[in-house]
Amino acid sequence: MAESIVIIGVNHKTAPVAVREKLAFSGDCAGPLVTLMNIEGCRECCFLSTCNRVEVIFVASDPAAAAVAVRGFLFAKSGLADAEAQQYSYLHQGRDAVAHLYHVAASLDSMVVGEPQILGQLKQAYREAVEQKTTGVILNRLLHKSFSVAKRVRTETNIGGSAVSISYAAVELAKKIFGTLRDKSVLLVGAGEMAELAAEHLVRQGIGRVIVANRTLERAANLARRFNGTAVGLAELTSQLAEVDILVSSTGATDLILRKDEVKPLMRQRMNRPLFLIDIAVPRDLDPELNDLDNVYLYDIDDLKNVVDVNKAEREKEALRAEGIVAEEVVKFGQWLEGMEIAPTITAIRQKANGIREAEVAKTLSTLKSLSENERRSVEMLANAIVNKLLHEPMVFLKNSTPHDNPQLKLAFVRQLFGLDHESSEQ
Repeated sequence: MAESIVIIGVNHKTAPVAVREKLAFSGDCAGPLVTLMNIEGCRECCFLSTCNRVEVIFVASDPAAAAVAVRGFLFAKSGLADAEAQQYSYLHQGRDAVAHLYHVAASLDSMVVGEPQILGQLKQAYREAVEQKTTGVILNRLLHKSFSVAKRVRTETNIGGSAVSISYAAVELAKKIFGTLRDKSVLLVGAGEMAELAAEHLVRQGIGRVIVANRTLERAANLARRFNGTAVGLAELTSQLAEVDILVSSTGATDLILRKDEVKPLMRQRMNRPLFLIDIAVPRDLDPELNDLDNVYLYDIDDLKNVVDVNKAEREKEALRAEGIVAEEVVKFGQWLEGMEIAPTITAIRQKANGIREAEVAKTLSTLKSLSENERRSVEMLANAIVNKLLHEPMVFLKNSTPHDNPQLKLAFVRQLFGLDHESSEQ
């Protein structure tokens, strides 16, 4: 039975978080990989576990039986019935499995299309599989190709070029205003999740200094410590504003915490150095009239949402271009896989034909004792030429494929025609 590539998994599209968290595998992948390789018929495997997906990528000699066992392994500790396990999981086989993996690597299957984290997670999963020696010729080739497909998608499309989260959009706008953020400083007002995310993005972009202002100084200090920053009280807001370049505000205040008439004198003190204000609080923290001041750039959450919506639409357009790249690469891998399956058959046909040729030439020459060495060589060359000409068309038939071909059926037909499987079963 021919070996087949299979992927079984659960992700954010097929199962709610309440189900996904039951399948969470902590620690490294060594344990799961060893367990999977003990499943009968599982020849190679790789195990991917993230907060949004758990997948087993494997090669099996009996895909149907192995799939049941792999799904059982995934849901073993979930407490869910078999019917529920099938409902929440997906199974891809053959070219569908290749296409799915390419989609995952290129971030076309992610919660946020185009986000690059999944590729790093997939590479780590592959490294662990290699360390455990659970991959072979097929998965090594498939995983490496998935990485190069992801690279092609990033190089040939702009799928990762637009900000699609509120906090990231804010940072991208800051970069447009300042060019570089390396020598800039940011003041975070409030210590909530949105401010924290914005700070993470800013730090990744190399922001020079982080200051956190909060009503509770202890919370400000905790967040500031994360980013090697400084904590201040809310009373110091305006004095700090004279020095910083960016302000990100996300407090739970019910009224404005910063008004136009408070900032106007600061701009003279700042020598009109640009001030970028990001208001991600609802209700708003910052006076909308601040936008009327020269060199003050104020964006509230609706402005940022508009940026995100435009960028999401742009990513969806780029995703369509990426789909074309994936489809093309799936065909290429399918051709390589067919070649892998065809090669042993071609070798077997050649060996059988050469065996017959050698036996028949030897039998014939044993009855023609009077032939000279040159004549004997001519008989051998004639027999060789006949075999090569007879095999030419079957070889072309095997190697060439059309879109309507069923490669497995074609291979089975040729093997039956030449009696290959019949012989091997008798040995």
